[in-house]
Amino acid sequence: MLIYDSCQSAIKACVDTRSFAIARLYNNEKTMGIHIHDCYEIYFSISGGKQFLIDNRVYEFEPGDIFFINQFESHYLSKLDQSTHIRVVISVYPEYLKRFSTKQTDLNYCFTYRDPVRGHKRSLSEEERKRFLYYIHKLSEERGFGQDVLDQAVFLELMTFLNGIFLLKSTHEADFIRDETQGFALKPRHFQIDEILDYINQHLAENLSIPILAAHFYLSCSYLSKIFKDATGTTINQYITTKRISRAKILLAEGHTVAETSSLCGFGDYSNFLKSFTRIVGISPKKYASFTQS
Repeated sequence: MLIYDSCQSAIKACVDTRSFAIARLYNNEKTMGIHIHDCYEIYFSISGGKQFLIDNRVYEFEPGDIFFINQFESHYLSKLDQSTHIRVVISVYPEYLKRFSTKQTDLNYCFTYRDPVRGHKRSLSEEERKRFLYYIHKLSEERGFGQDVLDQAVFLELMTFLNGIFLLKSTHEADFIRDETQGFALKPRHFQIDEILDYINQHLAENLSIPILAAHFYLSCSYLSKIFKDATGTTINQYITTKRISRAKILLAEGHTVAETSSLCGFGDYSNFLKSFTRIVGISPKKYASFTQS
């Protein structure tokens, strides 16, 4: 199958085919700003140490790390090392994996469950990295007759393998303490930023202006804006808007009206909600609701 050299191209192919698509990205690939879209995504780092913002957590993104992101979670890869960063990004249409899941094997599990300690991230061993790249290599082969069937078989084997790793490396808080000396612990470095992100996510329906946030955390507006941008790679207002749109997608899919959704997501201006949603998602809220409820 075709391996794309652009994340945007892979996402489009995934949505168009309602299946999956793979991109292998190098240093010259311009990273997307903080975004959400209608695909699951798997990010795997081949080389280079970076920083990843997913919803309300900041992660370090090192070689061998893999991240699982669902269609409602905003994400942004920041602080790229222009000399080394190579990664594989797999886009997966959510309904595609449901077709092949069973009562015993939920292939969507790695995208829908969030470990309280590890969150979205797992670190692969050397042997697991080799196996992951083996599947990517198999999917990149041109095999002529039966290509689609063979690609599907390899991809389902890959997702079974990844879900197995996800389950194996999921932990409880007690395991986090016990495994800390073994290098398995995920400890966010930006504790102050984590508190700010948590607060934003818990108060999306309220007024979240920079002065209000600054007063709540006893910081100046300029200092708050600076440390937020330095840690996340995006502005406070951009992050809030993206998170509100992410929440809006869930509410619309649950059957709320466009007007109700606008209010519940903290948009004081209805027209601003319509413009922001259409710009970020690509279609109007009304059209999105009709697709998800049909």
